[in-house]
Amino acid sequence: MTAPVVHSLREQIREHILEGIISGRWKPGERIVERRIATELEVSQTPVREALRELESLRLIESAPNKGVRVRNLTAADLEESYPVRAGLEAIAAELAAARLAEDCSALEPHVAALYEADRLSDGTGQVRHTVAFHRELVRAAGNSVLLHTWEGLGIEVFTALSIRWLGTVQQSYAEEHEELVAAFRRRDPRIAELVKAHVLGCAPRA
Repeated sequence: MTAPVVHSLREQIREHILEGIISGRWKPGERIVERRIATELEVSQTPVREALRELESLRLIESAPNKGVRVRNLTAADLEESYPVRAGLEAIAAELAAARLAEDCSALEPHVAALYEADRLSDGTGQVRHTVAFHRELVRAAGNSVLLHTWEGLGIEVFTALSIRWLGTVQQSYAEEHEELVAAFRRRDPRIAELVKAHVLGCAPRA
């Protein structure tokens, strides 16, 4: 039996704020009041401040003296910036993971199945969740902790969600595109790194 994942208070607060930004509770340009969040969640302001600092490092919020903290007015160009970096990292991951995934794609397959269901229902939340989970498993299969840490530091889930929900970035079929990648791993396609890179760049919003 797998032990449940225990998230720190800061991480829980961070997820709460993230969900608020993604869902539109806090809109671009709107102020996020540290004291109000602390009161709402019945916590001290210290972990709220830490969570906000982390989100600022992801470029999702910005702070200025005497103006407080606000949600950044992210443009398509802002969101697009992370994709070439992500594409490069995932191309490296694909090369490192190729032999392993050629033998066993079981970590990727459930997310493809879930994406077919999300596509059928036009479930944007499901599309984001399983698209990101698929790519996280791909990067994890590379077996390189530095690569995984760097990839996760890009805030992939948040930027994928914002690209879809704020800008309406939608692929023709999330499931089919990812199933094609699984097939490429299975057949040991020598162009796998190139295919993964092109796939990621194709997901980027257009400025």
